[in-house]
Amino acid sequence: MDFNWTPEEQAFRQRLKDFLTATLPEDWERFSQHGPASPSLTRYAETFCGKLAEQDLLTPHWPREIGGQGLDPWHQTILAEEMWIAGEPRGGQYMNVNWIGPTLIKYGTPEQQARYLPPIAEGRALWCQGFSEPGSGSDLASLRTRAVLEGDHYRVNGQKIWTSYAGLADTCFLLCRTSDDRKRGISILLVPMDTPGITVRQIPSLIGEGDIHEVFFDDMKVPRGALFGEEGQAWEIIAYSLVNERLGIPRYSLARAALDRAVELLKPKGQWRSDAVRIDAARCAALCEAARTASYAIVTRRAAGEQIGAESSSARFATVMAERRVAEFVVEYLPEALADAHPYLKMHHQRGIVAGIAAGAAEIQLNIIATDVLKLPREPR
Repeated sequence: MDFNWTPEEQAFRQRLKDFLTATLPEDWERFSQHGPASPSLTRYAETFCGKLAEQDLLTPHWPREIGGQGLDPWHQTILAEEMWIAGEPRGGQYMNVNWIGPTLIKYGTPEQQARYLPPIAEGRALWCQGFSEPGSGSDLASLRTRAVLEGDHYRVNGQKIWTSYAGLADTCFLLCRTSDDRKRGISILLVPMDTPGITVRQIPSLIGEGDIHEVFFDDMKVPRGALFGEEGQAWEIIAYSLVNERLGIPRYSLARAALDRAVELLKPKGQWRSDAVRIDAARCAALCEAARTASYAIVTRRAAGEQIGAESSSARFATVMAERRVAEFVVEYLPEALADAHPYLKMHHQRGIVAGIAAGAAEIQLNIIATDVLKLPREPR
């Protein structure tokens, strides 16, 4: 692995830094505490993403023929890192450019691409993903939401839970069961959120306003053309999507920025002279670097055109460990940050406490690592 950035990559990162400095409002750090799915931040994200799009900085890693710049995965990584260091002003739209769009490009019909890709590329679309269900959590193979084909439409009944952005989303990337086969019986529907038969209920949360929801589908009808891919193809599509999702969320960059900010705040107070504080900070820094290098190893393979599999869960879990430890460090040594004394650290804490839940629970990542990477047996011998 080459740890040196090329001059072009360094210039791209500086361009992003300059854009963020010129674009974000002066009170951004405090404003960002509203949460990525709050109405206020969602409205701001549409304006912000529109400005990114005008500068060709929203989807630069997409193919040119789709409206991108055809840049490589390293540029995508640099873009994501700088956005997360800033507190992710793209809000829920980070999901669009990281994995919704690329998945549409790979698996969508021409009609679906024409309908959904332009709003994403222009920064005016918000999606939610209908994955987890009560009693299923991150175990997607056990989902029970059922879609039955009736002539030219599907009738859907079921429930989703922990659905981020559902309260304001335009479209749901909905996983549902079209047959009883555990994995091959799962299909995907692209569902407008204003479809009759959908009910959204917000779940109170510690991470901000309006972030997670229950979503109910009661005799909801969508046209047959809403099917994404083929019936039973969801497992293949989701495997492709989740690699993009997990590597497109470099939470380690925000964690390291928060750690550096915390250390600078501790120095004037004299606490940095404590060996215990410095050792704890070093452990946090080591975890952040471990997460970064694990992610970079995956990006190196992606840039080489290699297929990425379950090893992405190792990078994901390393990031979870870094996020949690930095959040604990702040609580231990700068607890006043949670009372609004240090808005940036509070913003990180809000995002850090859900690092092991969003994009797949940490326990599920460990199971994937055990079975698919380490090849451990599922049952004791």
